[in-house]
Amino acid sequence: MNVEPTIRTIPEELAGQRLDRALAKLFPEYSRSRLKAWLLDGAIVVDGSNPRPRDPVHGGETVTLSAQPEVIVAAAAEPMTLDIVHEDDSLMVINKPAGLVVHPGAGNSSGTLMNGLLNYAPQLEAIPRAGIVHRLDKDTTGLLLIAKTLPAHTALVRLLADRDISRHYLAVCNGVLTGGGTIDEAIGRHRTDRKRMCVRDDGKPAVTHYTVRERFAAHTYISVRLDTGRTHQIRVHFAHRRHSLLGDPVYGGRLALPKGADEQLVLTLRQFKRQALHAAKLEFAHPESGEVLSIKASLPDDFDSLLTVLREDCE
Repeated sequence: MNVEPTIRTIPEELAGQRLDRALAKLFPEYSRSRLKAWLLDGAIVVDGSNPRPRDPVHGGETVTLSAQPEVIVAAAAEPMTLDIVHEDDSLMVINKPAGLVVHPGAGNSSGTLMNGLLNYAPQLEAIPRAGIVHRLDKDTTGLLLIAKTLPAHTALVRLLADRDISRHYLAVCNGVLTGGGTIDEAIGRHRTDRKRMCVRDDGKPAVTHYTVRERFAAHTYISVRLDTGRTHQIRVHFAHRRHSLLGDPVYGGRLALPKGADEQLVLTLRQFKRQALHAAKLEFAHPESGEVLSIKASLPDDFDSLLTVLREDCE
């Protein structure tokens, strides 16, 4: 597929700057690393020549960007039913079910969301991670943001890094919380179990805000908002506070049944084999129009049924 070259002029106020820095300001819709790669590959020409990234600019030069789509993602395309809750020319938002792995990895080379996305929109092979801007754990349900173009991907990744994408979750944790609060604890890889994360002083900053929605006999239904997006952040933070998420197979420990729980609740708790965590809402400015999008996803059936049984047991 041929793409029309993009031609722009370096403004005079950038005179004296390195070419790679000037290009980042001239083409803000692309990442600096991608622009540098295109420059080194000859896909960016300045006044008919191929200067080096460190060469200074003088202002007034004509820059021609002739980048062609390239295959970045090598995963196989596979037919998959996708629950698309929003889509336009720049992006889409998927409501991910429980049990679906987001990216291929060790033991999951197929059957992932990425495989399904490449089948639905083959052009995503030219976008890092097939456009997937953030991730959800395999058994966490809810909203995932997908960029459909390179400029949209660059813009959304920047919004995420600047904490300008608001991510709201719903969860049920073990124990009865007295009120909401903030958990500000750094998270890093577990020292002995490399598949787990943990709170550690030398980890990366992680901030989780939460409010109480409902209290039950031995559990709490909460709303959670993230400032950061560390691996397993919500699960690790609440486990650290000794209020692990209900059903969490990694951080939850042994199932604790409330005293006096009726038969239906005991059965429901035993059968709920995943963390009770749902990405319920995304809010962000559209990378093209600037319009603020607020996208919501209803609770999945198993989570909704869990709440019903918890309420009935309380009554």
